Amino acid sequence: MTENLLKLTISLMMVLTLAACSSVTIRPYGGEKDTSKPTYQSSKDYYWWGLQNEYQVNTTEICGKRRVMQMQSVSTLSDWLLQTITIGIYFPRTAKVWCEEK
Repeated sequence: MTENLLKLTISLMMVLTLAACSSVTIRPYGGEKDTSKPTYQSSKDYYWWGLQNEYQVNTTEICGKRRVMQMQSVSTLSDWLLQTITIGIYFPRTAKVWCEEK
């Protein structure tokens, strides 16, 4: 019975982890989602399922006087693998910013 419960728990955790891939995209001026290479990309370290640590990305430093066209927070494949291997203790996310072309 205990072995079956352990297998069920592990299977459930794997399914939930695979279903939890997510991204948040903000386009201040609307339009279609930009899939080109971002102007800025950086992995941010979070811990305890994302509950510990907080980051801010200074878009003025990144884009200067150009407009910010899109911002995104996403779990990349490498982020997801690290989240899964550490069972959420280490929870990296990737921040991306797209600036207006000159």
